[in-house]
Amino acid sequence: MAHKPIESEARDPHVPVTSSISSGENTVWADVTSLLQAASQGLQEGELIHGDNFNLFAAMSALEIMDPKMDSGIVCKYYSVDEAIENGAAPVPLSFDKTIDVQCTIDIMDHLLSCEATWHKGHSLAQTVFSCIYLLRLDRTSSHAILHSYCRLIRATCKAVISVVSDARTHEEEDLFTMTYGLPLNGDGDGKCLSMLNAVEETISRQLRACKAPSSKKRVLEDIEPLQTNLDLEEGYCKALLCRLRFRKHFYHVLMCMRRPQGRGLELARKHIASCLSELECIYKSAEFLRSSACGNCEDGIEDKTTASGCEPIGFDASLNSRLSAPTPPRAIRILNWKKAIEYFEKLLHHLDIICSYSLDPSLEAVLRFVVQFQKPQPDLVARAHLQLLLVQDGKLYGRDPIFAVICRAAALPEVVKNHDIQKNEFVVQLGQLVINLLKILCTNAAWQRRKLGKILQDWRVIYVQLELAFKTEFGEMSSITNEENVCVKLSKHILIWVEEQTYWIASRFLMLGFELELYSPSEYCMVYWYIYVVLIKLAEKHHLKMVMSNDTGKRKGKKKRDSPKDVARDYQIPPAVLFLQCHISLAEGLTMLLAALRNENRVFQSLGPFNTEHEIFIQHFELLQQACIPDHISYLSFKDTTAYAQFSTLVMYNYFKDALRLAKELRSSFSNDPDRMAELRKIEQVAEHNGIALNVICRVGALDPSLKVSFEFNHHPYFATAVVRRS
Repeated sequence: MAHKPIESEARDPHVPVTSSISSGENTVWADVTSLLQAASQGLQEGELIHGDNFNLFAAMSALEIMDPKMDSGIVCKYYSVDEAIENGAAPVPLSFDKTIDVQCTIDIMDHLLSCEATWHKGHSLAQTVFSCIYLLRLDRTSSHAILHSYCRLIRATCKAVISVVSDARTHEEEDLFTMTYGLPLNGDGDGKCLSMLNAVEETISRQLRACKAPSSKKRVLEDIEPLQTNLDLEEGYCKALLCRLRFRKHFYHVLMCMRRPQGRGLELARKHIASCLSELECIYKSAEFLRSSACGNCEDGIEDKTTASGCEPIGFDASLNSRLSAPTPPRAIRILNWKKAIEYFEKLLHHLDIICSYSLDPSLEAVLRFVVQFQKPQPDLVARAHLQLLLVQDGKLYGRDPIFAVICRAAALPEVVKNHDIQKNEFVVQLGQLVINLLKILCTNAAWQRRKLGKILQDWRVIYVQLELAFKTEFGEMSSITNEENVCVKLSKHILIWVEEQTYWIASRFLMLGFELELYSPSEYCMVYWYIYVVLIKLAEKHHLKMVMSNDTGKRKGKKKRDSPKDVARDYQIPPAVLFLQCHISLAEGLTMLLAALRNENRVFQSLGPFNTEHEIFIQHFELLQQACIPDHISYLSFKDTTAYAQFSTLVMYNYFKDALRLAKELRSSFSNDPDRMAELRKIEQVAEHNGIALNVICRVGALDPSLKVSFEFNHHPYFATAVVRRS
């Protein structure tokens, strides 16, 4: 066992030497503190006390004595909740002075808010929210109406949040978020927690009205007992308590409304979200009053405090539950300060409001765009869990649209086929499950999302082959089919094209997330943009083919005897959605060739690392795509052949950035009612314009000029880089 040198204050002198752990029949506990202190004096930094048989392998599983991160048996102030209560760590009432009692109650509320935000960020529930001794023994607070009702609602809120995250299963592997460690989350009477809090709120509201009433009316209100004894502080304390109680109430309502099936509670949830934000603003404003009224009791450094007043809250001890973290060592947790906790809840409520304001569009394409857009500001776990549960309920989209109907709409099939028997096909059912899994994956964090998207690419490729074989087996060759079977063949073709389109969409998302996660170095940008280019080409091709087939189906229903030349010309116009993809294709191709020319002529941005060849780096980044043959016949040799002869002279002759800029400007009118796409078009214009200028500067000054330095930044678009040219 490894030992860390022990400082003289390692053991609290007030804690008795006798251990709380009882000795067994063959064991006797002995205090070895003095022995370890003596040994530590002869140790240098990094040295260990170890036996003769100690080796490097044993060191990997060794524990450092007295290290809070490693030693779960480290001496703490109290060994049990009962011991803490006996020593007065969580008194009830908090103080016999009513003014101090109210101050302490508000401090507990504020610290619990900070603990809750810290828990939401991925720390253990046991060492954050349930470090509150009052929550661990809630029955003791029954005589303190304000604290009791608040703690009950905190407990009910924690239970609701755990339920959402557990049902969505979006939490990370190593995340302790949903582990409850046997904590008292289920209590009798929690169903009445709102009515209890409402009663307390009404009482404090009457007290506030009484202290604000003019002197003529005060005689009528004299029977209302004030909140505390200092009447000059009555109004401030009433307001501070009310906004905290009301925030807690409205936040619980938000969680309950958002869990209603089929999005029925979203409109009401938005009203509660607005109330939550309003109360958070009042909580923030109450800080000045609370600091001034607690003057002399609070410590310096208010920015790091977990309470608005700056005072240390009573009734908390994070070490009490540290042993509940077994089998892992207890984590050293730093609770978010009060201001950051408020900022976290404001951000969370903003993201929940975005979810609630979503129109529940039945189009899968619209759903995917919404989720990708929602993920851009990197929402936290609780918001992502709510989004997933809204999207997928009982195996249906929003709990109302069958997945086959969603696929039919996405594949541009007529509405009448949504009840067709083809949906009973085994592989069509599996396809529906893949769509559900995709929606769930898109609600995970960026790292997990990319990892899982890479893995399911193989599943989408396999389901395409299985569907193709199944449809051929069922419907036979095209020449020998009846009219009824002909409908099934058309149906199968639509589905197969859509499956390919969706596969390439997943591949493009997989590649783009690499930029968000900063997985690519500048020397690898060339191959990454080339792969994005070839994937987007296939995506645009499949999307266009789907739209053409859909138009052909529509035309046959109302076919004219003779098409005019104008109609023919209109039919061959490229749809705006395909041209939108073409903007990205032009940017990706332009960046590929720009980087390739810099590599070929300037000898910069080359993969010359000491550990991996460029071919090995290519395999590392795109192995999952290569295994799924996305796209077909694409390899490292294809990349080398495309970029080997790139030169600035040819790049200027055909400027891809000009194409992107021209298309983006032309598409403005097509997407004038779509703010997200309009924003994307503006970003494309900026990247294309700046890169076009950079290309002209390089060509005019001369690519071989040694004083010319080119770098790439993501200041206009998260995925498409902007070239910056400077003289050294």
